Amino acid sequence: MKGRPPVPPALLKTPRHATVWRILPCTGPSKKSADAPSICEIRGLPEKRRRRRKSTSATDTPAVEAAGASGFASLGLSAATLEALGRAGYEQPTPIQQGLIPLAISGVDVLGQAQTGTGKTASFVIPILERLDPRQETQSPMQAICLVPTRELAVQVTGEFEKLSHGRKVSTIALYGGKPIRNQITKLKRKPEVAVGTPGRVLDHIGRGTLDLSGVRIVVLDEADRMLDIGFRPDIEKILRRCPSERQTLLLSATVPPPVERLARRYMKDPETLNFSPKDISVETIDQYYFTVDNDRKFPLLLKLMEREQPQQSIIFCRTKRRTDRIARQLGEHVKNVSGMHGDLAQNVRDRVMTRFREGKIAVLVATDVVGRGIDVSGISHIINFDIPEFCDDYVHRVGRTGRMGREGVAYTLVTPEEGPELTRIEMRINRLLERVELDGFQATSTAPKVPLVAPGADAAKADDAKADGESAGEAEAVKKRPPPPGRRVRRHRRAL
Repeated sequence: MKGRPPVPPALLKTPRHATVWRILPCTGPSKKSADAPSICEIRGLPEKRRRRRKSTSATDTPAVEAAGASGFASLGLSAATLEALGRAGYEQPTPIQQGLIPLAISGVDVLGQAQTGTGKTASFVIPILERLDPRQETQSPMQAICLVPTRELAVQVTGEFEKLSHGRKVSTIALYGGKPIRNQITKLKRKPEVAVGTPGRVLDHIGRGTLDLSGVRIVVLDEADRMLDIGFRPDIEKILRRCPSERQTLLLSATVPPPVERLARRYMKDPETLNFSPKDISVETIDQYYFTVDNDRKFPLLLKLMEREQPQQSIIFCRTKRRTDRIARQLGEHVKNVSGMHGDLAQNVRDRVMTRFREGKIAVLVATDVVGRGIDVSGISHIINFDIPEFCDDYVHRVGRTGRMGREGVAYTLVTPEEGPELTRIEMRINRLLERVELDGFQATSTAPKVPLVAPGADAAKADDAKADGESAGEAEAVKKRPPPPGRRVRRHRRAL
């Protein structure tokens, strides 16, 4: 992205500053840009959505039905698995499931890439259940291990194993931090066949000698790109080296950047590559829009947007934990059933929030990217990016929380005038132009010249903090010069002579 022309100074001083300055991507015309209405037709937004969704379903449904016309029975699954799938309500396999399940059952390594919300979890759970050996025929009970990036995803994948193993004597354990390790050690002594966990807690059990991977025959790396992004690569490699060399490795992700490819080449044997999202990595059934808004006008715009849309269930993504708490607290004063979610919460609180959100008792979840990967809640109708994500792939996964399994959804992103380059990078990543919308009667941007929040020459991190908290440079300086409380002296250190 180097070499982009800077924002012209004259543009920043004129009323046109209200428009996001960005460079349109040069990746060819978008599929939806040809028939998309102009900004003047925004007032017909509901009618436009209805027309777009109708055309999408008309073109996509026959292909999906043709791919799974004979259902899961055509994949050569056992009667017990077919019965569990019917009990769970799974009728037709998705493309990733139809392509990956037969290969995984045959025992080859597979690198699968597909859009978020297309059933990747079931595509590796089903073949693992098919390939498990009965307890009496194996000496080592632990036969499969799945590594996931977050605690919430570990719980969700474990639930998928329990749901699809109905009628089988298969035990699955979730290994993740934030929970007492003694309870997990007790469950490991019962010798479960499948373990699902985060790399950090799995390594902890290996170091304690409570987890034996010598008999593992199948290893799954789910959301591999996210695990590498947050620094789990050394832990993943240590775990893979503890597993037998003669094993099957399944790697699944919505995106396959170069680090994931290098990991696959090093630890997988001649993997079969399945790519079901070669062009558009964002789901077509999700309508995606953006607002141009000043930073201090974001929350009023959020209230107006929630009042207009009346979402069934929604997730509002923020970039920092501090802002997540603040937005959840302020929004709870105007909207019912609001809760916050981020990594600093205790694990029992996080579990309780996710349980209530899946049950529909929480209508609005304000969260960081901790819930941006793999969380499957079918009732989510709206995604609102209160802060534009730092990385393009995070946007893909945020938006993928809605529009799950072919359902429809709407995503809005609040973009400040200075964040135009970030918006451009997102559009280039998804090969699609986001459409700008406005709320009637709401002034999202100010025509007055911008006043810097921090004096020139200040540290960039302090500038970001002041910007996020809405503090002016004068307020920050006043706090800095505040005298110490009475009775507390300022300690001064003197150099020894």
